[in-house]
Amino acid sequence: MDLSTTVGSVGLRAPVMTASGTAGHGAEFANYLDPASLGAIVVKSMKAEAWAGNPAPRVHPTAAGMINSVGLQGKGVAHWLEHDLPPLLATGATVVASIWGSSVDDYARAAAALADAPAGVVAVEINVSCPNLEGRGSMFAHSRTATAEVIDAAAACRRPRWAKLSPNAADLPEIAEAAHRAGAEAVVLTNTLLGMVIDIESRRPLLGAKKGGLSGAAMHPVAVRAVYDVYEALPDIPIVGVGGTSSGADVVEFLLAGASAVEVGTATFADPRAPRRILAEFTTWCDRHGVGSMTELIGGAHG
Repeated sequence: MDLSTTVGSVGLRAPVMTASGTAGHGAEFANYLDPASLGAIVVKSMKAEAWAGNPAPRVHPTAAGMINSVGLQGKGVAHWLEHDLPPLLATGATVVASIWGSSVDDYARAAAALADAPAGVVAVEINVSCPNLEGRGSMFAHSRTATAEVIDAAAACRRPRWAKLSPNAADLPEIAEAAHRAGAEAVVLTNTLLGMVIDIESRRPLLGAKKGGLSGAAMHPVAVRAVYDVYEALPDIPIVGVGGTSSGADVVEFLLAGASAVEVGTATFADPRAPRRILAEFTTWCDRHGVGSMTELIGGAHG
């Protein structure tokens, strides 16, 4: 089977990638799988400068996934370019960088810092939708205007932009369209659901930042719905599906809903080899069903 797919102008050797925030900076995955065998390694979202993240505790398991309030801790784009990117590129991986900011200018500065990154960095995921920042106010991804401003500012990266959007937005297709009009070649659907956990012994919120992002199997149907809705309204905008992907069947479901590729996130915490297994399961499913290429599946659930 031909596993290759495209997300906008970006060609990928396979439809399965890692999800930002769950794979660190990627090179560590070489101990468990061949990063070059995946469509891409999408690295942890970075700000232009170092950021401490949220207070502990930051992560807690849920019945069908996990909730986190890590708060995008990191050492900044310059540190990543010098220290983390070279060993990742040495594995042969295709790399998608991911950036975030507290203001439009933050995004512009982070994007500009990536302008001269090596060619192995094929795209930049613009994270406008992280729900676990302490005192964050409203997300950029909850506003068409704010989303468009950020995507436009991120043009400084000088490579394809993918807008990572929020399942918490009521008008998701409209926001996806605004991102696309502002220059995003593709949309990534979706980020985590906003949630919280209360410690019944202390009778207080368990996470240090009180609220966090729910990920894992529990939110997979929400992510599939988001992909389906955006594809139905905007079939010409490429989509990357992400949310609770834990099997090859989940990849098939995302593709049928309208995604051109899929990211695997929370499943890697339980098994770092999960992306390799999921890609193998997907390939087996396609062989069993006589599927020869991605185009036979993408958007197939739409009549």
